[in-house]
Amino acid sequence: MTASQLDSKTQAWSALFSEPVSALVQRYTASVGFDQRLWRADIRASLAHAEMLAAQGIISAADWAAIERGMAGIAAEIEAGRFEWKLELEDVHLNIEARLTQLVGDAGKRLHTGRSRNDQVATDVRLWLRDEIDGLQALLQQLQRALVEVAEQHVDVIMPGFTHLQVAQPVSFAHHLLAYVEMFARDAERLADVRRRTNRLPLGSAALAGTRYPLDRERVARTLGMVDEHGQPQLCLNSLDAVSDRDFALEFCAAASLCMVHLSRLSEELIIWMSQNFGFVALADRYTTGSSIMPQKKNPDVPELARGKTGRVIGHLMGLLVLMKAQPLAYNKDNQEDKEPLFDTVDTLRDTLRIFAEMIGGTPDAATGLKQGGLRVNAAAMEQAAQKGYATATDLADYLVQKGLPFRDAHECVAHAVKAASSHACGLAELPLAVLQGFHPLIEADVYDCLSLRGSLEARSTVGGTAPAQVRLQLACQRARLGLDAPATTPT
Repeated sequence: MTASQLDSKTQAWSALFSEPVSALVQRYTASVGFDQRLWRADIRASLAHAEMLAAQGIISAADWAAIERGMAGIAAEIEAGRFEWKLELEDVHLNIEARLTQLVGDAGKRLHTGRSRNDQVATDVRLWLRDEIDGLQALLQQLQRALVEVAEQHVDVIMPGFTHLQVAQPVSFAHHLLAYVEMFARDAERLADVRRRTNRLPLGSAALAGTRYPLDRERVARTLGMVDEHGQPQLCLNSLDAVSDRDFALEFCAAASLCMVHLSRLSEELIIWMSQNFGFVALADRYTTGSSIMPQKKNPDVPELARGKTGRVIGHLMGLLVLMKAQPLAYNKDNQEDKEPLFDTVDTLRDTLRIFAEMIGGTPDAATGLKQGGLRVNAAAMEQAAQKGYATATDLADYLVQKGLPFRDAHECVAHAVKAASSHACGLAELPLAVLQGFHPLIEADVYDCLSLRGSLEARSTVGGTAPAQVRLQLACQRARLGLDAPATTPT
C-alpha cells in the first residue's frame, strides 16, 4: 500500500475491501478525537520497537535512523499544533504511522513489522497511565503535606468528635485532619501497586498469538522502563491476555474511586463545617461562589463539585467492569470504549487533588513566598460546639471504673447523670459535687478534672489517640514520611 493510499479516505488497513467505510461508520468507530493524548506514549513505544528491530537485524540501520528522524518531526508538529489529525485514519496510531510514511517513505512502512495495533494500543495505554500515576502520586503528597501543615498549627484546638453526626467525644482538630492523611497515604499505596502491575510490556504479542520475527521483548521493556525494582524486564507473558485484558485500567479506576470517596468525605465535612450552624472553618473566596439572588450567600462549590464528581468516577469504574465482563479472548473492538472513562477518571482525580491541596494549604504569594488562601479555622466555635452533647460522659464512666466500679455499672450511673444535666439544661461539669455524688459515692472533687474538655483530650494518650502529645508524635511520623522539614513555629 502506498503512502497516498494509507492517507486516503478509503480503508487504512487493507486492499481487501471493495468500498470505503461510510462517513457515519467512520465517525462512529473513530477514536482519534480522544486518544490523541496517547501520542507521546505511541511515539515512545514505536521508537523502542524500531530500535529493537534494527538491533535484531529485522530492519536496517538506515530505516531506524529514518524512523527516528521522522518521529522527531512528528513530535515537533504535534507540539506546535501543526499536525493534521484525520478522522478517516481512525486513531492516534494510524495517524502517526501515515504521517511517518509521508515523511520517510518505505522506512515508515517497516515500523509495524512484528506488531499489531492490538499490542500497540495496550502498550501505549500502559505507558500513558504509568506516567499519570506518577503525577497523581506527587499531587497526593502535596495534599497530605497541606493537611499536615494545617494540623501542625492546631494540635491543641478542641473540636467535637462525632459518631452518627452527633457529639461523641472531644478530639484535637489536628487529629481529625490526620485521619485524612492516613486515608490518602493508603490511596498512594494502592496507586503504587497499580503502577507495578501496569508497568508490564504487551508489545511483541502482536495481534493475539505472538510473531514469527525474532523480537527482543526484554530489550524493549528495558528501553521503556518497564522493569521491576531490580531492573529486570517485566513482560506480559501470555499474548492472548496481553492484548485483550484491561484489568490494570480497572484496578486504577478502583483505586481512583476510593481516593475520590475519601475526597468526598472530606468535602462533606468542609461543607458542614463552613455552614452557619457550625462555623468551624472558612474557605478562601477563590474557592467559593455567591448566589444569583441571595447576596449573603457564600457557597462551597468546590467541595460540592468534588462530592458530585466522585459519583462520576465510580460510574466510570462500573462502566469498565461491564465493558470487560463478557468479552471472549482475545481483542475486541469493545475495548476502544476503555479510554474515555479512563482518561476522564485521571483528569477528574488530578484536578480534584490539585485544587484540594491549594484550598487546604494555600498557594505561595508571588512577592513574599508565604502561603495565602488556605483553610481558616475558628477554634472558638469548635470548642463551643464540643461543650454540647455531653462529650465527656465517657470520661466520667472511665473515672468510676478507675475507682473500682465495673464499666457497665459506671455506664448506667453516667446515663442518670446525663439525664439530670439535660433536665437542668447544663453540662456535666456544671452539676454540683453533691448532685454527682448522688449517682455514686465513689465520685469525689477530682471528678471535675476528667469532666473538662482539656482533661478528656489529654487522657486519650494511647498510640494513635487524640491526646496532643500523641498527635505531635503522629505529626512527626508524617513529616518524616512526607519529607517535610521541622515546623518553623511551635504548633499551638
